[in-house]
Amino acid sequence: MNQNLLNKLIAIRRQLHANPEIGYQEYETAAIVCKELDELKIPYRKNIARTGVVAILKKGDGPTIVLRADMDALPIKEDNNLPFKSVKKIKAANGTEIPLMHACGHDLHTTMLLGAAHLLKDADFKGTVKFIFQPSEEDGYYDPEKKSGGQRIVETGELYNVKAALGLHVHPLLPVGKVAYKLGQAMACATFFKIEIIGKMAHASVAPQLGIDAVLISSHLIQSISSIVTKYIPPTEASVISFTKINGGVAPNVIADRVVIEGTIRALDLTTFKQILDRIKKIIDGTMLSFDAKINIEYNLNYPSLLNDKNVHACVSDTLTDIFTKENIVKVDAILGSEDFAFYSRKVPSMFYFLGAQDTATPCYFLHNSKVIFNENCIPYGSKLLCEGALKLMKLP
Repeated sequence: MNQNLLNKLIAIRRQLHANPEIGYQEYETAAIVCKELDELKIPYRKNIARTGVVAILKKGDGPTIVLRADMDALPIKEDNNLPFKSVKKIKAANGTEIPLMHACGHDLHTTMLLGAAHLLKDADFKGTVKFIFQPSEEDGYYDPEKKSGGQRIVETGELYNVKAALGLHVHPLLPVGKVAYKLGQAMACATFFKIEIIGKMAHASVAPQLGIDAVLISSHLIQSISSIVTKYIPPTEASVISFTKINGGVAPNVIADRVVIEGTIRALDLTTFKQILDRIKKIIDGTMLSFDAKINIEYNLNYPSLLNDKNVHACVSDTLTDIFTKENIVKVDAILGSEDFAFYSRKVPSMFYFLGAQDTATPCYFLHNSKVIFNENCIPYGSKLLCEGALKLMKLP
């Protein structure tokens, strides 16, 4: 990658970083993407999966390869001294202002995919590259239909007749120039849950027997559901259930008639994930019977586990060596984080890589932290990986 192109990409990244947008509201981000595609004279379609952009670069007959980048940001107030740090806010439904930040590096992903478009524009190949600038990887939880951008992309049919897909994610604790991967189940199945316990209000000391204590019931549920991983799931099967929010009660002398508890469930194996959900249903049914309460559970944003295909990786392995050198290619364990590229990986053979983006000049923080800083020197590595990977996958058996 020449210096002029790198300078251009850095400028785009900084513009994106300074102007983050929440999921399904990436209007300015999409406009920046479209402007760059116009300059490259690469045709595209807008408003895919609501706010996504899909560009097509076709050079003769051959297979179609998908390259994907996510575009959305997070509701986090940026806390660093970058000259291009975000000061952007949006208004919530109740009128409060919510600060936004690219704390997960999606500004870099979008920039890298634009860089790959620049490189592939002048490349010699036979086939089609489909560039998917995807909305809302993070925020399907807030979508009325509880669907992420990746799920919607797949549902629109964008992966029809696609031979393979490539995606990546910057990693702020991995040095620039390194790339990491895990074959098979690489990232977890995931869901968020909300449990509503409906009891009966009563005086807490004069007549507690007339009430149905939603606080007491919630404590039983938390204990019972938390024990699923340790007592019903084999210890060799990676999984976790975390309760992260609880709200209920009106006064210290009133038996609470309503409590809401929320949390998340993760598991690497889809069968294990379903076993956990089945066990939760049994616990809730039994608890309702024991306490004469009504309990509702709602699951939001269900992701399958992300599957990395060994044949896709084998096809691009020489490219990885050329770009990173053999000693900088790192095999890692699966993680219980989730990623909606999983929907792509369940539809077509796919690979998802972690790209080193550590900034050694500043303290290291992980993703989703208000202080995280990414090293922009990772940009050419990401663009080359996507570009050269697509060219290699044109020859995938």
